[in-house]
Amino acid sequence: MKKILSATVVICLIFASCKNSKDGNAEMDRFIDDLMSKMTLEEKIGQLNLPTIGFDITGPVLSKDVEQKIEEGLTGGVFNTFTPQAMLKLQEIAITKTRLKIPLLFGYDVIHGHKTIFPIPLGLSASWDTALIRSTARAAALEASADGLNWVFSPMVDIARDPRWGRVSEGAGEDAFLGSAVARAMVEGYQDGCLRKNTSVMACVKHFALYGAAEAGRDYNTVDMSEVKMYNEYLPPYKAAIDAGVGSLMASFNTVNGIPATCNTRLLTDLLRRQWNFKGVVVSDYTAIAELENHGLGNRQEVSALSINAGTDMDMVSEYYLTQLPALVREGKVKESVIDIACRRILEAKYKLGLFDDPYRGVSQERADKEIMSADKLALSKEAAIKSMVLLKNNGVLPLSKDKKILFTGPLADDHRNLIGNWSGAGDSKKSVSLWEALLKERTYMYAKGCNLTDDKTLIDKLNPHDGQIVPDDKTPQELLQEAVKMARSADVVVAVLGEPFGMGGEAASRSNIGLLENQKTLLAELKKTGKPIVLVLMNSRPLTLEWEDKNMDAILETWYSGTMAGEAIKDVLFGNAEPEGRLTITFPRNTGQIPIYYSYLNTGRPDDENQKYTSKYLDCPNTPLYPFGYGLSYTQFEISPVTLSDTTLAENGSLEATVTLTNKGTRRGTETVQLYIRDLTGSISRPVKELKGFEKVTLEPNESRQITFTVTPEILKFYNASLQYTVEQGDFNIYIGNSSATENKTAFTYKP
Repeated sequence: MKKILSATVVICLIFASCKNSKDGNAEMDRFIDDLMSKMTLEEKIGQLNLPTIGFDITGPVLSKDVEQKIEEGLTGGVFNTFTPQAMLKLQEIAITKTRLKIPLLFGYDVIHGHKTIFPIPLGLSASWDTALIRSTARAAALEASADGLNWVFSPMVDIARDPRWGRVSEGAGEDAFLGSAVARAMVEGYQDGCLRKNTSVMACVKHFALYGAAEAGRDYNTVDMSEVKMYNEYLPPYKAAIDAGVGSLMASFNTVNGIPATCNTRLLTDLLRRQWNFKGVVVSDYTAIAELENHGLGNRQEVSALSINAGTDMDMVSEYYLTQLPALVREGKVKESVIDIACRRILEAKYKLGLFDDPYRGVSQERADKEIMSADKLALSKEAAIKSMVLLKNNGVLPLSKDKKILFTGPLADDHRNLIGNWSGAGDSKKSVSLWEALLKERTYMYAKGCNLTDDKTLIDKLNPHDGQIVPDDKTPQELLQEAVKMARSADVVVAVLGEPFGMGGEAASRSNIGLLENQKTLLAELKKTGKPIVLVLMNSRPLTLEWEDKNMDAILETWYSGTMAGEAIKDVLFGNAEPEGRLTITFPRNTGQIPIYYSYLNTGRPDDENQKYTSKYLDCPNTPLYPFGYGLSYTQFEISPVTLSDTTLAENGSLEATVTLTNKGTRRGTETVQLYIRDLTGSISRPVKELKGFEKVTLEPNESRQITFTVTPEILKFYNASLQYTVEQGDFNIYIGNSSATENKTAFTYKP
């Protein structure tokens, strides 16, 4: 193996590479110019090839003969391979056996932690704590880089407003402002300001673009929307990640304006490269170039030409570039200069990662043992889990008293695998702490399983061939139910831990109905008949329809899939050792008929009016959601004063201050997320009824008050008009400050340039 450079040399190289200077770019350009002058066409195309080898795949294809292709210089990187042993072996081939000794990229889906698993991204976003989110990405980068990786396919920043889509679990919810803040935090956490550091990994923002708006909530499906909606509501988080310096971007599976993103020149070249000035690598999603044939875009040669010419630099798994591009160049259907540009971008990424100086990036088993699942990361996992939990309902039964006789029931009360959720990658569920294990560390409680995760054999047969791990209990469903009901009658309080099997969320896991599964509903209905107070603890990857549960349960705690330390965190929240700080970042509908549902909708010419027939409403359901965006309860009570403004007129280069007083009116210390919303009342196009423009988390002692002030400038009033000009227009605005998007605590001001 190549000798690792001394610490002094590495530090000097890091400094030289990370300084933002023309000299640094010039050095890189000279190095790559020299390298590419020695490369054959086939070797350049080889850099565009990203096969999978190793432990985990997300599609039907596993690449063949990868080691041989590495040796022949026909591979730019691999993914789904990690551990020091595996990385060092493959990198050794690239460095010692290839003609030009170009190192490999090693990529993996590190979505919410590498081996220490944090809450799913939707749960993390519910913390509204960007510093915490940045810390989880930094911890994931430390583990991943120690485990042989230098590239992570995260963050996913797709705006998602249809909870039927399984991949809502991977993003930050429905709002562009909050989603942008989360995107920046995650990129900063992964890359840490300098890719050359051995502890950094190159982030990959995905999926570009609009993937979260797939029709009918069905994965991989078509997306069709106006450009005004696209620019104002869906594109901002991608742009935020790019502005934060993200090193790579993944094209999405879906069509945009009828053209699949993978070969969409308007997206990948006109918008991404020319308007946004993105300089990094664009990689396809898994076999997406091959799938262009199913979209009806042509044969292998045709879709390969379309993709490379549109701006997709790297082909993940399909190997169409490897097999088709040489002939396409010879036939003049693809210019070699196009291949050169794509190859250069990949080589630049490797240069910025320091791979040409140290292809092994200081990886060793000793380093991995030190970093992976260290005590500080486990503590962070628990903190993140606590701060992500959302208290949806509480009639006073929470926090629990240890003096009470408590029955814990439900198939997820003593479960490990589901705690780390979907997209948990290298996470080991056996090392997670279940709620029951955490409880038993202090004392013994009553326990009955109550039901299986599901009794639906058709569903089990769909999930288990894909690692669903649903194993029905040896007892019959009726025996499980009767045991739980019998024990509930002798309990003071019942805690039912229910939710989705992890396989019902994530990729290729769309649902047409998003309520609790029928056997779980039956358990709750029978427990309700006992007359005992019931706390429903949810573990799930998406909003659920919970109208019956909201009416009949005494408390509902949303814990998502909370990660490695889920059990300890849930226990602390249930018993009041910690506060449920989370606030929803995605709307919970009453029923699936309301979907898509989100807070920042456009008003109509006939807004909802129950006293008028011909207005925009349902006959059988209110328009309002069950739980709105931004919503969450505390174990204490907060009061927010009316909004006061420093001025009622905002000038072109001016600002005004909007202030409220937040008071803790309860008897416990607590944390509230104060949220600022704005409504443009007189736009040149129809504008949303509310848009999030600021937020602040505040912790107060009982009876403590604090003034919260937001600064309003013309910049936060800007939007894309019908001509796609980013502008602010003269007119009247409402400003709202409250603790959810449902707030009506408002005042008004006028913008006069």
